[in-house]
Amino acid sequence: MSETQFTPRVFSGIQPSGGLTLGNYLGAIKRFVDMQGEEFETVYCMVDLHAITAKFLEPETLRKNTRELCAGFIASGIDPEKSILINQSQVPEHAQLGWIFNCVARMGWMQRMTQFKDKAGKNAQNQSLGLFAYPALMAADILIYHATHVPVGEDQKQHVELTRDIAAKFNHDYGVDFFPMAEPVIEGAATRVMSLRDGSKKMSKSDPSDASRINMTDDADAIAKKIRKAKTDPDALPSEAKGLEERPEARNLVNIYAALSEQSVDQVLAEVGGKQFGEFKPMLAELAVDKLAPISSEMARLMNEQDEIDRILTRGAERAREITAPILRQTYDIVGMVPPVQV
Repeated sequence: MSETQFTPRVFSGIQPSGGLTLGNYLGAIKRFVDMQGEEFETVYCMVDLHAITAKFLEPETLRKNTRELCAGFIASGIDPEKSILINQSQVPEHAQLGWIFNCVARMGWMQRMTQFKDKAGKNAQNQSLGLFAYPALMAADILIYHATHVPVGEDQKQHVELTRDIAAKFNHDYGVDFFPMAEPVIEGAATRVMSLRDGSKKMSKSDPSDASRINMTDDADAIAKKIRKAKTDPDALPSEAKGLEERPEARNLVNIYAALSEQSVDQVLAEVGGKQFGEFKPMLAELAVDKLAPISSEMARLMNEQDEIDRILTRGAERAREITAPILRQTYDIVGMVPPVQV
C-alpha cells in the first residue's frame, strides 16, 4: 500500500467557555496566527460542541462566548481570508465523523485519558457521556480536514496521540491509508502560562481572583496594574535559565516577556539578568500593554458588530464544508454506508 501524500494542513480549536486570558493567547492563539501563511492551510475552530460536555451553559451565554472567542481570534491576527475560521456546530461533518470514531475507539483508550479523570474527579458516574467520549470527537475535528499538524498545549498532547491511534486503527481495519498521522505542535516560551498570584498554578479564568490573570478584554490600565502587582520574590533576575528553576513566579514573568517579545528565555535573561523586579516589571507592563491593549480594543469593536462576526463564521463554514463533505463521503464509502446527501 503506497503512502498517501496529505496536504499540509493545520487544525486547532478552543472551547467558547468564556473569559479568554493571556494563557489562551500565548498558549494557543498567538501560535495559530504564526502558522498562517504559505506553508500550511490553516483551520481554526470555536469548539462549541465540546463546550457543552462538562457543564450546562445558558444558551445566550454560549452564543456570546462563541462570538467573543471569534472576536478574540480575529483581533489577535487570524485573517478569515488566510485561514478558515469556523464554529464547530455549523460544520455537521465533525459530529458525523465523531460517531464513526466512537465505534473505532476502544473503551480502554478513553479510560486512560487523564483529562477525563481530572475533570470528573470522584464523581465520574454523574458526568456526561459527552465528557467521557469527547476525545473521539476531537479526533474527528482534526481528521475531518485530514489535518497533518495540531498546535496544542501540553495538556492536550494525549488527545492528539489518541487521534493517531484512531486513525491507525481505522486505516488498518479497512485496509486503507486514508487518515493521516497528525503531529502535535507544542512549542514556545509560554505554552503554559501560570497565575500571576501563584506561579505553581496555571492561569485560569475560573480562579476567584481576577488579579491572577490578564483577561484579553482588559484595557491598558488593568494590564499594567496586574503586572505591577504580580507576585515575585526578593532576588534579582538571573543571567541563565537554570537560575529560574526554583523560582516559579520569576520564571512565569520571564516566560511571558519572552513570548510577547518573540525571544528565547536565554535572550531575555541576557538582557535583564541582574535587574530587580522593580525595574523588570515596568518593562514587562509596557510590552504587554503594547501587544495586548490593541487586541482588547478590537475585540470590543467586533462585539459591537456581531453581524460581521456571524457573516465571517457563515462563510467559514461554507469553505470548511468544501473540505469536510468530500472526506466524509469517502469515509462512508470506505465503511460501507450510504453516502450522505450532498447540500
